Amino acid sequence: MAPTRLQLLGPVQLFHGDDPVPIGGPGVRGLLALLALRPGKVVGLDEIIDALWGHDPPATARTIVHGNVSHLRRILRDLDGPRILTTPPGYRLDVEPDRIDVHRARTLLDRASVATPEVAAALLAEALALWQGPALGGVPDSLRAPELEDLRRAVHGARVDADLELGRHAELIVELSPIVRADPLAERTAGQLMRALYHAGRRGDALELYRTVSRATLRTLGVEPGAELRWLHERVLNDDLPALSRESAHLGPALLRESAGSVPSQLPAAVPSLAGRADELDWLDGLVTRAEAGQTTIAVVTGTAGVGKSTLVVWWAHRVAPRFPDGVLFASLRGFDPHHPPLEPAELLTQFLLGLGVETAKIPELLHERVALYRSLIAGRRMLVLLDDARTAEQVRPLLPPSARTMTVVTSRSRLDGLAVSNAAKQRVLGTLAPDDAVRLIEELAGPASLNHALARLCGYLPLALRIAGARLSASAQRTAEELVDELGNERTRLAGLQVDGADDSVRAAFDVSFRGLPGEVAETFLQLGAVPGVLVGPHVMAAAAQIPVAEARRRLRALAAHNLIAETERDVFVPHDLVWLYLRELAEQELGEKEREEALGWMVRYYQAVADRARRLLGRVADPLDFSHVLAADAMPPLTGVAEAQDWFAAEWPNLLAVLDAAYAAGRHDDVWRLARLAHTYRVACPLLDEWTRMADLGVAAAQAAGAVEGQCWLLLARCEIALTFELPGFGLADAERAAELSAASADRRLRTSVDLHLGRALSRLGDHEKAIERLAAAVANAPDVALRGQALGSSAQAAKRAGRLAEAIAHQRAGLRIDRELGDDDQVVGSLDRLAELSLRAGDLEAAERYVWEAIDLAISRGFLAREGTLRLTLGRVLRAGGDIDGAREQLALSVRIYERVHPKLVGEVRTELADLQ
Repeated sequence: MAPTRLQLLGPVQLFHGDDPVPIGGPGVRGLLALLALRPGKVVGLDEIIDALWGHDPPATARTIVHGNVSHLRRILRDLDGPRILTTPPGYRLDVEPDRIDVHRARTLLDRASVATPEVAAALLAEALALWQGPALGGVPDSLRAPELEDLRRAVHGARVDADLELGRHAELIVELSPIVRADPLAERTAGQLMRALYHAGRRGDALELYRTVSRATLRTLGVEPGAELRWLHERVLNDDLPALSRESAHLGPALLRESAGSVPSQLPAAVPSLAGRADELDWLDGLVTRAEAGQTTIAVVTGTAGVGKSTLVVWWAHRVAPRFPDGVLFASLRGFDPHHPPLEPAELLTQFLLGLGVETAKIPELLHERVALYRSLIAGRRMLVLLDDARTAEQVRPLLPPSARTMTVVTSRSRLDGLAVSNAAKQRVLGTLAPDDAVRLIEELAGPASLNHALARLCGYLPLALRIAGARLSASAQRTAEELVDELGNERTRLAGLQVDGADDSVRAAFDVSFRGLPGEVAETFLQLGAVPGVLVGPHVMAAAAQIPVAEARRRLRALAAHNLIAETERDVFVPHDLVWLYLRELAEQELGEKEREEALGWMVRYYQAVADRARRLLGRVADPLDFSHVLAADAMPPLTGVAEAQDWFAAEWPNLLAVLDAAYAAGRHDDVWRLARLAHTYRVACPLLDEWTRMADLGVAAAQAAGAVEGQCWLLLARCEIALTFELPGFGLADAERAAELSAASADRRLRTSVDLHLGRALSRLGDHEKAIERLAAAVANAPDVALRGQALGSSAQAAKRAGRLAEAIAHQRAGLRIDRELGDDDQVVGSLDRLAELSLRAGDLEAAERYVWEAIDLAISRGFLAREGTLRLTLGRVLRAGGDIDGAREQLALSVRIYERVHPKLVGEVRTELADLQ
């Protein structure tokens, strides 16, 4: 078969051989481009939405992306090779990179860098031919990939260098002249044109070209051209370079080296091997290519304490040092040294000047004179400058070389955003290691062992912790991996276990240095985080815990993220590393009083009660009397305005809700626990996770009993009954419903008594006691205190009548219930009623009505994100289509149902697969 290839360097297009394959509009093209730019890498769903819509995505953005993925998969299914795989938290394009023109161009550029001029020129011409117009044509305007233009410039510049070396001066003058006229600030191209003019015998034109460029840079930028172009101008002016080729291009810097001393080589020792970090190494290598292409290149590698920034950069620098023939400078700036203050720029410049061969007596006393001498000595050189452990951008700026051919790499625990603003620095946040790479790091020190995976997980895949664990195992023959796993498995002793000989050689000490260096109010917020249960935090949660405005909480959290003590994984979602959480909890216990911790927990509980109450009212009808609408001001809560926002909030905060419940129960806040458990119960519609719901309901029942809250017990017993009905557990929750009936017998709350009748009727119906079930449900319909509960009772009555074989009665009940659902605008209930009507119509033989009902329900479920509901509806639709003889359609719907059930109803997948197998 003809190979499938993807074009990004021009209009985004899919080709099968030489034939274009229609793929759709800008959204589909943009999605394919995002995945193809990073083949084999996961592109997160949120990242896709941000790229395709910017800061104003539509409410249905997730649904649109899912639909476009399905559309592309259908197209790719009939082609060889490329596949789109769902890999949380997004999607991954499984394709050979060489089938994508961008990656083909990079490969050709790499091959050309080590080839002879003749071969290099051909390879680079082939690479340039891949551009079929402006890159990423036909995608949404919000999608940008400036690195593609950088790549084009690098390829073009390298091809021109090769042609210069081959003596193709006349052709280059014709090609480069209009480029320089259009952009006289493109100094590298201007320098290449000067070389071509000089060798073509047009020395005067070369000098005039320099004057033109000089005037343009002075007028536009207020500075002279760069050091390399000035050096080239001087050589042409003096007519003292017989050949301006790649071999002689660095003659000026070479002469300067002779006057300044030997080539510096200041790198410290590197680790024998580096575990993982392939993406980071590729990123750094790509920046070297930019530097070699004459672009100013400053890289900042940042990350939390112990993540291996220095290890990575030093190991990489040893590997690429030959690509910097004029030397390597290295300095530790001691930005986060617990025993010494950060080094001043004057001290660092002395170290660098000595390395460049300046005698001690000739080093200027004044800082600005040292800066000037340093910059003069390295101007025009191809050097690598490593600045390790910087504290601030101000500490770094005087050390930045002026030469576009010198690359500077800075490491810091802080992000140093100032360098990105003032010096266009490229930033890379270093994360923890992948699990397999983490295990390899332990094995380097202690050898292979079956428990190394468990050890790596307990170390949070943090390189410093991994090295300590490996060192502890290798240092003592008596110490076993099992003992160390037991020690680290206890959260109370884990940080103590990640320590070796001295107090400074520990994870705790590394975090402590970062904490002690924080500004006052930011340090206070970091400390308060230790009193916040959960696994993530946002501005609203932090504002509640610290009792500060939301905007201030956001500012402080982002300041912590800038110091890499927490990570902003998506907008307004901040997550500390697991070991940082443990450090925070210890810190809060040591430095916050018990009263402060209790107050913080109390504010957290009230916050989650208030927001969960608002969210559940957006998801569906509320039967219980709990109302927390006045606990918090509106501006202290997230702006939840619809079903999608409510679902997203519950999904994001679910781990925190469970953690707050556990913490509040442990603190004896039983009234708070049962109320919060009941408030969160509504989320079961969108996220039916049996184990978590059962644990929450059990905790709520126990808390209500401990608090002596009789009606609270009833509502939580009914919640547990609902879980049993949803998951078809043995007994269908009848015992819980009967216990709630006993406890509520004397209650004056008509809503509670009606809800009890509803749950009793549903449980009895599922157990086959149809007459008692219908009697209970009829009482619920008659006694319902409002139309909403009556609608629920009618729906349950329809199901009981169906099980009793009374189809006409069931359809009448369900239609009456659907009218109420529509009147109330309750989409969840409308979807359920439509699904039940479809099933009833199928049983009655009315296939047209059944298909009409189920398609309406599917459309509504998709628009509202009711994933569990959609799985059930696809199953219903498959049965309807099968009954009508559409076997292919039925097979497709059942396959979709299986995929959904695998995510939300894994225990029920077997039933659907059996039906699907019958259709094969």
